[in-house]
Amino acid sequence: MRGVPTPPPPPMRGAPAPPPPPMRGAPAPPPPPMRSAPPPPPGGRPPPPPPLGGRALGPPAPPGAPCGAPPPPPGGARAVDVRGRGRGLSRPGAAAPRRSSLKPLHWSKVTRAVQGSLWEELQRYGEPQIAPEFDVSEIETLFSSVVPKPADAGGKSGGQLKSAGSKPGKVHLIDLRRANNTEIMLTKVKMPLSDMMAAVLAMDDKVLDVDQVENLIKFCPTKEEMELLKGYTGDKESLGKCEQYFLELMKVPRVESKLRVFSFKIQFGSQISEFKKSLNTVNSACNEVRNSLKLKEILKKILYLGNTLNQGTARGSAVGFKLDSLLKLTDTRAATSKMTLMHYLCKVLAAKAPTLLDFHLEFVSLEAATKIQLKSLAEEMQAIIKGLEKVKQELVASENDGPVSDVFRKTLKEFISVAETEVVSLTNLYSMVGRNADALALYFGEDPARCPFEQVTATLLNFVRLFRKAHEENVKQAELDRKKAEKEAEMEKAKATNLKRKGAK
Repeated sequence: MRGVPTPPPPPMRGAPAPPPPPMRGAPAPPPPPMRSAPPPPPGGRPPPPPPLGGRALGPPAPPGAPCGAPPPPPGGARAVDVRGRGRGLSRPGAAAPRRSSLKPLHWSKVTRAVQGSLWEELQRYGEPQIAPEFDVSEIETLFSSVVPKPADAGGKSGGQLKSAGSKPGKVHLIDLRRANNTEIMLTKVKMPLSDMMAAVLAMDDKVLDVDQVENLIKFCPTKEEMELLKGYTGDKESLGKCEQYFLELMKVPRVESKLRVFSFKIQFGSQISEFKKSLNTVNSACNEVRNSLKLKEILKKILYLGNTLNQGTARGSAVGFKLDSLLKLTDTRAATSKMTLMHYLCKVLAAKAPTLLDFHLEFVSLEAATKIQLKSLAEEMQAIIKGLEKVKQELVASENDGPVSDVFRKTLKEFISVAETEVVSLTNLYSMVGRNADALALYFGEDPARCPFEQVTATLLNFVRLFRKAHEENVKQAELDRKKAEKEAEMEKAKATNLKRKGAK
């Protein structure tokens, strides 16, 4: 209409909410202004070891937080919507799309598909945004923004959806409390001090376990205590048990360092095994999600639904949507019932594509992966590399120890040769998993720096739970409706029988 002002473009992120849409018949609003996207994330850095995916890792953003804008495709190329509907623009010469009279889906619209993403793949193959499973007239009836007045007070919709002491005469040089604590610890070792030290130097984990070794480390003599014992000129047999223990340790050069090497060796096998398990879990989760054809089909149908509801608005004509938009399907409700868009999606899939309903069964590793923090994996990788480096340093230092460390050096050399091979293999696996974690975010058109692996997996797991809950509620509601219909049919039948009897009289 002439004289009606054109509504302003949608505000930038963080700006106040836009004014209400104009009345039907007013010109469609102009397309939103383009924003410059951040540069693509740099490639991964070589170990030892890079942060996963070649990026600095921080604590993950909370699940559901909006992910940042995706980087542009390499080379500046843009994925073009073959139907000319990208970025909400209509085809030249075509009539302006009508403003939707449906309730909007408040998703985060993708206007340019990132190369390698699902959305870019759909555009590349020219897949039309068509989903014959959905009845547009049914969508318009269920999700109309105009709520019809109830015909009568009794015409309510069906049920609501439910959502240790020393002998007397002994000489004590060490602080009494520390001496007592040391002697208590020694009672747990239960072997002569000489045998204990032989096991330490042989790094025999069949004689001493990791807890005992850690206690020996905790009760190693300090520099001041060693000086005190070195200055003692009396009968060493008259010293207390703690002092004699300290003297035994002092016979071995850098005894605390050797104990730490022993502890690292004992734990190395299980530490590597657990670390590999975590890496493989992350790797499996990434592969399961990216290779799920059922998830891809569901996302395509959600894209169709969203564009149908948002037709004629700034949110319409989307080539994709942000991952956190999946959690907003429960926010859009039908006009006349408690049904949400998630319930409607599950209802249509149950009727027209039931094989998609169990898509979550393909995600065997997803829930376990959500409990893994990539920052923790980076810290553990660093701890393993630094631990092995200290072991090598102790081997070099022990070359000057003399005969006391002969057995220690021989055992340590054998361990290092095996450990180095394991760490090289582990570093390679770690780097590969990092690349896969970033590729998972890119698959959904997200920037891994702004939408990290932890956020992607948490969002997907929440979506799976919401989807399954909605489907279960639909099944319960359908059962209630069936029983109600049967009861009403029985009542009608009884009523007809009564009328027949009366007529016969």
